[in-house]
Amino acid sequence: MSDPDRLSDYRHRRDFRATPEPGPANLDPAVDGDLPRFVVQEHHARALHWDLRLEHDGALASWAVPKGIPADPKRNHLAVRTEDHPLEYLEFHGDIPEGNYGAGSMRIWDRGTFELHKWRDQEVMVTFHGERVTGRYVLFHTRGKDWMIHRMDPPQDPDREPMPESVAPMLAKSGSLPADQSEWAFEIKWDGVRAIGFSAGGRLRLTSRSGRDITSQYPEVRGLAEALGTTEAVFDGEVVAFEDGRPSFGALQRRMHVGSARTVARLARESPVAYVLFDLLWLDGHSLMERPYADRRAALLDLGLRGEHWQAPGHHVGDGDALLAASRAQGLEGIVAKRLDCPYTPGRRSPGWVKVKNVRRVSLVIGGWLPGERGRSGRLGALCVGYYEDGALKYAGRVGTGFNEAELDRLGRLLEPLAADASPFTGRQPPKQARHVRPELVCDVEFVEWTHTRTLRAPSYKGLRDDLDPSQVEFDPGA
Repeated sequence: MSDPDRLSDYRHRRDFRATPEPGPANLDPAVDGDLPRFVVQEHHARALHWDLRLEHDGALASWAVPKGIPADPKRNHLAVRTEDHPLEYLEFHGDIPEGNYGAGSMRIWDRGTFELHKWRDQEVMVTFHGERVTGRYVLFHTRGKDWMIHRMDPPQDPDREPMPESVAPMLAKSGSLPADQSEWAFEIKWDGVRAIGFSAGGRLRLTSRSGRDITSQYPEVRGLAEALGTTEAVFDGEVVAFEDGRPSFGALQRRMHVGSARTVARLARESPVAYVLFDLLWLDGHSLMERPYADRRAALLDLGLRGEHWQAPGHHVGDGDALLAASRAQGLEGIVAKRLDCPYTPGRRSPGWVKVKNVRRVSLVIGGWLPGERGRSGRLGALCVGYYEDGALKYAGRVGTGFNEAELDRLGRLLEPLAADASPFTGRQPPKQARHVRPELVCDVEFVEWTHTRTLRAPSYKGLRDDLDPSQVEFDPGA
């Protein structure tokens, strides 16, 4: 039976009248000749982690492993030594109520037996025989309660590749519906901010189209990684704000350009977003980017991801006309057509992805502004915008509608420190009364059409973009 002294810390931390966790009882230790047992429990507590427990001297020596048991010998994971647990914990799974030590959901992730090669105060070496964890591992002490766990054997999957550190999103061309729609899939075009998501060890990292880390701006989305657990994946998708059930780029503006952690937390409650997933680029050690779109989409849907702040909406194979008509009826921006056999080409604008829009929208660089008149006297009246061509910023016209009072004030504050003496535009220039600024801000504009001089006709401001590098904003004749 368990030595009561080894479990005193375990008993002291728990009120067994309030928690379903087992007290030391009558579970017998492994008998002579039997291999000792282990269990790995996925613990959704204040922070997701995995609890590794090894049978030793009548109790379970325990470590909390924040990123899970490493599958790759090149990656050591932190393992924090915790109190010994009773043998009954080999079979425990359940929900520990709020207010109790370790409150949260606990599920058995793996279990089996192990061969013991070494057990010292500073080092434990074993070979696991589990359903998920197999092979030789060593746990070694570093300082305090901190240990590390290292896989000594080669990877269980010899073809495993490391997760990419960054991926430049694949881009779509503007155009019309393809003539033969049977070889294409069709998705809603989400009016949000593009985001590549990296999920590993229960942690999520989001990067924008320009490669900037935007994880801290959308804390409510991080639960996606907890839902995935030890599944490691890289996604493509968009962060979207919804109003009345429809995507709203205007609503998303409140969540962009926010630096204060307290403000971010408040806005996450007041104006929550969703991470809409539409592609799976890498999964558990294997890149999917060279595989056809149809295969990647099937693998994404197989993950069954649907939560309050993340979703993987379905796609429609064939009949793009019907989806385009439905998007138009709902007042949506349009759809994206994707060839079923199309690979994922990072950073490239591919003919295998085609944006088909109900309204014309383009991203443009702000190079100046015009003072307002009458009701806008003394403040911004219109933005002077353009696009890059052969490295030079070309003037595309002025945008004087689409602003509310709050946005006019915000733009004034943002543009003031960017004031410049000379125009950033090459060639055709804005009106003489324009105030020049350094071309560091990008905005979205809806418009009727391009004129023959590449000037916007009837443009309307839709909001700033902090996910685009101004130098990459080029003329898009199909926008």
